[in-house]
Amino acid sequence: MENLRKYKIAVVQMDSRNDKGANLRAACARIDEAAAAGAKLVSFPEVMNLSGENIGEGGGHEPIPGYTTEKLMAKAREHGIYIHSGSFAEEIPGETRAYNTSVIIDPNGEIIATYRKLHTFDVTLPDGSVQDESARIRPGDEIVTVDTALGKMGMSICYDIRFGEMYRLMALEGAQVIFTPASFTMATGKDHWEPILRTRAIENGCYIVAADQFGQKARFPAFGNSMVIDPWGTIIARGGERADLIYAEIDLDYLDAVRARIPSLKNRRSDVYDVVRKDKKP
Repeated sequence: MENLRKYKIAVVQMDSRNDKGANLRAACARIDEAAAAGAKLVSFPEVMNLSGENIGEGGGHEPIPGYTTEKLMAKAREHGIYIHSGSFAEEIPGETRAYNTSVIIDPNGEIIATYRKLHTFDVTLPDGSVQDESARIRPGDEIVTVDTALGKMGMSICYDIRFGEMYRLMALEGAQVIFTPASFTMATGKDHWEPILRTRAIENGCYIVAADQFGQKARFPAFGNSMVIDPWGTIIARGGERADLIYAEIDLDYLDAVRARIPSLKNRRSDVYDVVRKDKKP
């Protein structure tokens, strides 16, 4: 695929349940629909392949490549498009925990970037109850950006959106489009989802692509409201109150114009303060 400055993307809002095979058949049908509509990239939400204990085919935690990624890789090759997987549980040999992992697949069907969720939600609530996501999910240890024919892309997952320094680092590395797949709860989503995501877009002058789960999950109702936000902070596409497929245009020339008009990345006082990325681990 030649480099594109303007292109159409599709964002899939899923109501994933506890049948992995059924979830992936629905996902692949959405890819076919989006490709037929001219989308150059399709993005999915967090836990796109499974919510709950699997009653269908495909098992639980997976290697990469594996059951889920191989299906998405085949669809990327079939249509010659990019696919952002949302996230799924990646198997860790010798450990009961999994990584919460996201991949980007290129039009040749190759995985070109792999990101493992950095931040786990570990909290003791006022009533004394404890929620330790890290008991189930092993956090990753690397911030990931990748160059593509559709621009430079950054990767994050759900709770990551609350850590602005991570997004600033990706923007400073040149990220123009940042993915924020999620399974956001209704309780927090109704107050925090939109304002945080719009802030991430505005402060970094980038596109935010936010595919979210919708519907009643085992432990909570998911908020939905998947959206694409442009570098000015305008919501240019939003999902409805259902499983949905929405489209938006990415315009990298517009992104450059916004960054030139409000040059906050250039005007930073790195002589006084800075965010510093640690060296990548070998």
